[in-house]
Amino acid sequence: MNLTEDQILSLAPDDASRKAGKDLSSPKKWVSKGATALALWGECQGSGSKPYQTQVDLSAIAFKCSCPSRKFPCKHGLGLLLYKAGHPNDFNAAAMPPWVEEWINKRGQKQQAEAAVNTAPKDEASREKRQKARESKVEDGIEELLRWLKDLVRIGLLDIPAKGTAFFDAMARRMVDAQAPGLAAMVRSLGNTPFYKEGWQAEFLHHLARIYLAVSGMRNINAAIVGYPVEDIRTRIGFPQNQEELKEQQGLEDTWLILGKQVSEEEGLTTEKNWLYGINSGKYALVLQFIFRGQGLQFSLSPGMFITAELVFFPSAEPLRALIKKQVSVGGDYLIHGLQGWNEAITVQANAGMRQPFLEEQPMVVQNLVPLILNNEWWLKDASGKMMPVAKEFSSAWKLLAASGGMPLNMALVGTNNSFTPLGIWLQNKYNPL
Repeated sequence: MNLTEDQILSLAPDDASRKAGKDLSSPKKWVSKGATALALWGECQGSGSKPYQTQVDLSAIAFKCSCPSRKFPCKHGLGLLLYKAGHPNDFNAAAMPPWVEEWINKRGQKQQAEAAVNTAPKDEASREKRQKARESKVEDGIEELLRWLKDLVRIGLLDIPAKGTAFFDAMARRMVDAQAPGLAAMVRSLGNTPFYKEGWQAEFLHHLARIYLAVSGMRNINAAIVGYPVEDIRTRIGFPQNQEELKEQQGLEDTWLILGKQVSEEEGLTTEKNWLYGINSGKYALVLQFIFRGQGLQFSLSPGMFITAELVFFPSAEPLRALIKKQVSVGGDYLIHGLQGWNEAITVQANAGMRQPFLEEQPMVVQNLVPLILNNEWWLKDASGKMMPVAKEFSSAWKLLAASGGMPLNMALVGTNNSFTPLGIWLQNKYNPL
């Protein structure tokens, strides 16, 4: 496992932890240290009489520390990884001390227990009864939402901005009562349309059409149409998928490159989107992690890292979201060949959209793209001269241009509604996350 400094710092929960981790990367901060293929550990002298015991599970990049910090990873875990990255010769192979061996063994036992099939009898009759009751409530909610949508269209769009957010929040709450949280989120997105912007009507109608597509699809879900995206519609409505049952299925084992990570936070819940690419399978995957008020991560995934892992994909007409069932190891360096240009990329995106109409973001690797600025907007030009816009929220455009120097780059991107967010680039056949 060889993580770069940038990869290690990308694991930090905030800027303060990054700075503190760098301060603890000096050899003089550590009174003991050691490493094996499975674990990395060290004792860092703090303000107390006893040093803090810090350990890292290298098979899954998980952390434990005896310090009182509620951050994951804490500054000591970051500092220990940075110390090893900067001074690898200081860490000779050694036998794990008891406090490290006990933690590693417990993690192994927990992973085995989670992987074991749950043989406890299940009350299928009760579960089916609850499922039917929920589906009945959802059907009632859908009928009410359809009437609401038709009223919006009948009265026209002129007075929509004057209705305010309360108008949309009321229907969103009704969808929550109907146990359709996915529809509730879509209605809230409709109310969050930027009505102050020129051309807001197009965005409003786009959201409106997607809601109508979801509710119409749910009404026709039992039509037994070949290729009908049943699971995608149910997911969009808000029906959950049992992740424990999903983990019991056989997954896809591959060496995966972490292309990029996107983090957002709302009301104390941090959502982490990790975009992966399978070296042997050529498949892309989206691994979501949710962290509530400082809780730890199940997996620490750093952009640019290669991991060997078994992924199980959620059922879908276009499988993308996945769970990590088992992470075996970290390491490696591989060359990836992407799509030839925008024509090929748009064709791939269009075909995926035909199979799964609710697909919003799609990762891809495209070769020979040049970043440029035109009319105060950023674009990516392929070898044929065709250009596609960069997402306006992308904040590293100048960094991308500096790395390019006007020369074409192979680039990993996430596409949303015909705009693209760069995740990373290849320089001298080495992947560099942005």
